[in-house]
Amino acid sequence: MIRIGANPIGWSNDDMLEVGGNIPLEQCLSEARAAGFVGMELGNKFPRQASRLRPILEAHDLVLVSGWYSCALLVRDAAAEMTAARPHIDLLKGMGSAVMIVAETSNAVHSSRTTPLSARPLLAHGEWRPFAARLTEFAKRLAGAGLTLVYHHHMGTIVQSEAEIDRLMEESGDAVYLLLDTGHATWGGGDPARLARHYKSRIAHVHCKDVREQAMWEANRKDWSFGQSVLAGVFTVPGDGQVDFPAVLGQLGGYSGWVVVEAEQDPEKANPAEYAKMGYANLRRFLDTAGFGA
Repeated sequence: MIRIGANPIGWSNDDMLEVGGNIPLEQCLSEARAAGFVGMELGNKFPRQASRLRPILEAHDLVLVSGWYSCALLVRDAAAEMTAARPHIDLLKGMGSAVMIVAETSNAVHSSRTTPLSARPLLAHGEWRPFAARLTEFAKRLAGAGLTLVYHHHMGTIVQSEAEIDRLMEESGDAVYLLLDTGHATWGGGDPARLARHYKSRIAHVHCKDVREQAMWEANRKDWSFGQSVLAGVFTVPGDGQVDFPAVLGQLGGYSGWVVVEAEQDPEKANPAEYAKMGYANLRRFLDTAGFGA
């Protein structure tokens, strides 16, 4: 079954807290539900205790989809990572989530407003296998706790390009699943439809964001930071950019899980309620075109 969720980053940014900092959580949730979404991912304004978060989401007829977790497996082992992740794991389990979004960020640059993306970290040839082994062990431990690890490739991190996604999937074990993010794949120079085709059996979560080509080109030419690029409008909701969503979704026949509109924008430039409605309507139409039905 396909369910359509949203990420609150269209209302309030997690890396730049001042962006959308004035928008209350209540507004975000009510506007998301009014747009048609049935689930939400975590944001910086969400309580991190299930006993507090559950009634807030239930009041809006929403469930918790999942939430981002920044891992540091380049510098610690899986056992230490499990200890560090325990509060997050407990929250997701307490809210009934099935997947845990994980990205390696111990040396990432995406949260820095001043660091250009060209300064992002790269793994040397010999570093991939030990990193993937730790990630696989972490994924197995999460599976034992009832959660599926979905790895989020992301601009400004060690897994950004299509080749790096391929390498991660080759080196990691079957316990590691892929979060396919159409926007990050496209901006990273990859083809999200090709990734969907090749890794269909290991894709367990999908982030649907679009890319404005002109903003992407300008960001690349001027070597902006991730934050600068976001504020300039590099990302938008499905159907408002260059990503061919029917082609991507058409490669995911049989997929069952969440598809999440996650398109960080400056709410002063892109009204969150309007873009939420646009993103939901377009994604629903693309899913129907790809044969997923209602």
